[in-house]
Amino acid sequence: MKVPVVSLMAGCLFAGAAFAGHSPDAKMKMMDSNQDGKVTAAEHAAGARQMFDKMDSDKDGQVTAAEMDAGQKAMKGEGDEQSQHQISSADKIKAVDSNNDGVLTAAEHEAASRDMFAKMDGNQDGVLTADEIQAGHEKMMGKKKAHTY
Repeated sequence: MKVPVVSLMAGCLFAGAAFAGHSPDAKMKMMDSNQDGKVTAAEHAAGARQMFDKMDSDKDGQVTAAEMDAGQKAMKGEGDEQSQHQISSADKIKAVDSNNDGVLTAAEHEAASRDMFAKMDGNQDGVLTADEIQAGHEKMMGKKKAHTY
């Protein structure tokens, strides 16, 4: 089954929202809980769950578009480059809303996060490196990697 681009974008943006305003390197450091230079699926899932919990302001196990908007606004830093490229919260939810009820459940969010991890794990070794996170960020943002030698 081919995943629509908007679904991949939504998955990337859900995870990215937790670390809004931070570079891919900062995202790596935040998710890499044991600081071994790699982000495992478990570390990624824990970061995604933490982000979902922050967005779920009324703690009902669901995130509405309004909650997502408020959560992202609260987490964004000054000059956040994502703000220019984001799809609406309603569209992000719609992209992964498996039961089409207009809200994002913890299970739907977890599934989107797992899908995003799998797509970012370029060599399919079960861990994300800084390069894979950078490449995923650039793909999400529609940018080419700038090489520094």
